Amino acid sequence: MKTARYIPLLLCLCVGRALAETPINLHHEASPTVRVSVSNVAGDVTISGWDRNEVQVTGQLGDGSKPLAITGSNGDLSIKVEPQGGSGWLNWSSDSRMSPSTLELHVPKAAALDVNVVSAAVVLDGLDGGSIQIDSVSGRARISARTPSLKVNSVSGNIELSGHADTAGLQTVSGDILAPTLGNEAKLETISGHIQASGGPWKKFTLSTVSGDVQLSGGIAPDGSLGIDSMSGDVLLQLPATVAGSLHASSFSGDLRSDFGTPEKAEHGPGSSLDVHLGSDGGKINVETFSGDLRIRKN
Repeated sequence: MKTARYIPLLLCLCVGRALAETPINLHHEASPTVRVSVSNVAGDVTISGWDRNEVQVTGQLGDGSKPLAITGSNGDLSIKVEPQGGSGWLNWSSDSRMSPSTLELHVPKAAALDVNVVSAAVVLDGLDGGSIQIDSVSGRARISARTPSLKVNSVSGNIELSGHADTAGLQTVSGDILAPTLGNEAKLETISGHIQASGGPWKKFTLSTVSGDVQLSGGIAPDGSLGIDSMSGDVLLQLPATVAGSLHASSFSGDLRSDFGTPEKAEHGPGSSLDVHLGSDGGKINVETFSGDLRIRKN
């Protein structure tokens, strides 16, 4: 049979790939609040928190990569996947010859993280107490952690947040943002990605989108502020029925509807706006779209 001819070739390819990938098993002592920097071009980066004062790295190092090492001191450690013969991490001519690497890290729960990837997916789980920053081009970022400060910048990769972030800055170009547990302060930005978020009560919340649709649910603190700006993306804002503060909403050419008062049509030209004070005192809510539809609902 013809199939039998290809079996030895397939076996050789599988064995060759297995030999090309180098198993990783590294350990380094660490302080409870160690800062860990991780860089990977392609593959996966999974980081889990544990109750040991130690950083452990396992997984598979792709072909074409330099031998991996944990460098630095107990309070500041670095793990970088770099190309052989390259002069730096983002030496594209060398990076393109590297096979994907899979990094699986265990770090102290309260560790601070700085993760840089290109097309590698990032998964964080079980972190509690340290700041987190992730920079990605196309890899998806999934974060399950409690952190005082979270910053994620992505081009086309999606951002998925669970756990809790006191202060969050999430930015994409075309990637979606899913963040149901935002804390006191948040800044969300996208060009064309979809945003679905909730949390609060917010002391300061800002959101901007060009063409991506937005679904947001939450309230504001007594002296807080909430601002949303959209060009052509549709916006659905759900506020608590007991929300207090001043509400301004407007749309130049989109359809504006609200459960909090009746919007007024512009006297000349397109557009409508709504200005209403809800309850006593409270914060400030400002929502504006250019051509996107705007809905403000009681939650």
